[in-house]
Amino acid sequence: AWAVWNASPRKNAPFIKFNCAAVPENLMESELFGHERGAFTGAHARRDGRFQLADGGTLLLDEISEIPIGLQAKLLRVLQESEFERVGSNKTIKVDVRILATTNRNLKISVEKGEFREDLYYRLNVFPIHIPPLRERRDDVELLLRHYMQVFAVAYGKEAPPLDADCLARLKVASWKGNIRELQNATARAVILWEPGRALKLDDFAVVHPASTADGHASAETAPQPAIGEGTAASNVARLEDMEKHAIEKALVQTSGNKTHAARLLGISVRTLRNKLREYRMATAAEASDAENEKTA
Repeated sequence: AWAVWNASPRKNAPFIKFNCAAVPENLMESELFGHERGAFTGAHARRDGRFQLADGGTLLLDEISEIPIGLQAKLLRVLQESEFERVGSNKTIKVDVRILATTNRNLKISVEKGEFREDLYYRLNVFPIHIPPLRERRDDVELLLRHYMQVFAVAYGKEAPPLDADCLARLKVASWKGNIRELQNATARAVILWEPGRALKLDDFAVVHPASTADGHASAETAPQPAIGEGTAASNVARLEDMEKHAIEKALVQTSGNKTHAARLLGISVRTLRNKLREYRMATAAEASDAENEKTA
């Protein structure tokens, strides 16, 4: 989306990003279209929505499949008529916005299930761009891997670690079910664990998904072995959790307990970090760090 915007005539105009999956349903209309003061409880001042902020530029609607069906009609109107009203207002606002939309779902199936409006689907589906999963573009693995190694080396104050050749070969054929986010997080974990004087090994990445052949079965010749230990799958999963905990703890220490900065270092969203903290029962320690920061601020 950034590349499309940067190559367009609108690259000097605003590029506004909106994650449809990260906003509660009851706030989404206000976030997109804005609201007037007093429109609802907590609306203490007038606020411009994403469409108005993107006027003259580009609006990215990330994970558009998550927009509730009731709001899709209003979105369709903006796309067709380039106009809308703020919540709590009857004044029509005209905008000139280019829309980029992303989804990881098959919207045709969502239309068939009644979860996504058919007219909105066809209005959006003007120039679709299919991004293949990472397992279908193996040559990109090394490029992305080395890029993120540099990024996280800088973030963690380390040199860019060398990479074992056999490890690289195995990472190229891993299934990467989580696509680039999984590779990004695995690389962050590897850089955190790396110590000078050695090359990164497969164990450092905790890659546990084997590559698949055409018949859907794991390839015995090319599949990466479980990242840690030689025990059962359960023991490997437990050790992976330990590594995640270690990575989170280190990121929180490095950012003095700031969850936003820690999430950025780990390459995940703040929501994901909070979920991990609750899952691993680490929230108390993190909140204590936040409280201490507030006292000393």
